Amino acid sequence: MDVNLLIGFGAAFLLTVILMPLFIPLLRRMKFGQSIREEGPESHMKKTGTPTMGGLVYLIAIIVTVLLVALFTEGLTADILILLLVLFGFGLIGFLDDFIKVVLKRNLGLTSLQKLIAQIVIAVISFFLLNGTEFDTSVSIPFTDVAIELSVVYVLFIIFWLVGFSNAVNLTDGLDGLVAGTASIAFAAFGVLAIHQDENAIALFTFSVAGALLGFLVFNKYPAKVFMGDTGSLALGGALAMVSILLKQELLLLLIGLVFVIETLSVILQVGSFKLRKKRIFKMSPIHHHFELSGWSEWKVVTVFWLVGLIAALIAVVLEVL
Repeated sequence: MDVNLLIGFGAAFLLTVILMPLFIPLLRRMKFGQSIREEGPESHMKKTGTPTMGGLVYLIAIIVTVLLVALFTEGLTADILILLLVLFGFGLIGFLDDFIKVVLKRNLGLTSLQKLIAQIVIAVISFFLLNGTEFDTSVSIPFTDVAIELSVVYVLFIIFWLVGFSNAVNLTDGLDGLVAGTASIAFAAFGVLAIHQDENAIALFTFSVAGALLGFLVFNKYPAKVFMGDTGSLALGGALAMVSILLKQELLLLLIGLVFVIETLSVILQVGSFKLRKKRIFKMSPIHHHFELSGWSEWKVVTVFWLVGLIAALIAVVLEVL
């Protein structure tokens, strides 16, 4: 492995671990505490007031690490700039949403339409930046030599992919350490694929994200001292989708990000079933709450979901590399 990747991973990890203890007391003083939904599991009510918007810290760590390592090595490539744009852009949307909910005390934050429009704008900007690099607009079928050319329709795919996965990761962020663990696994898996494809700039980004998330996990594991908030989860989902696009492994994200896919499908199925049949499939959605209400401890749910994410990522990487 390139030493720069180890530096990126280690620096992002250490920066997050160093900054977080300074940031958590600041969040407490500013009363940036999480409001827990009354319709959620009763056991979660004790989390009310836990500092949120902790995603700011690891986003800063990622951006600073990637910029510095890239500048002192191979320079800022178009891939890195696009990834940082998506990470920052979706993180900004999440920050505004968190700020409205936590600081302005408007519990719903940005409206769904406001959030969607902002996400689409960033996705469209990303498409035009990619177009400027003569980007391949086909989508490959994993583990085959088949590729489907989308041409100008690829812009719709990018919108769907970035918006879809940013929201999928956001839906998954409901238990202590769940997203930090599953996302670090997913980014590391794409990092391995990036190395395999000699895409060192993308590998630097993915391993820096993985390092920062593991640093955040030190404080976010059960019982969490801080939550990432929409600031962190929307940024991670958008960036993960863009990594899959840049590596031309778009559909492989469905396997590497299997936990996020399952969580999203559980919400779609639950809502659809209730509207059509007035019956619920799960005790509560997203599905991690179903297992909680079925008697699993929060820690058990999280570790099982981590394991599912790890197995799915290993299968994807092994089949793709071999």
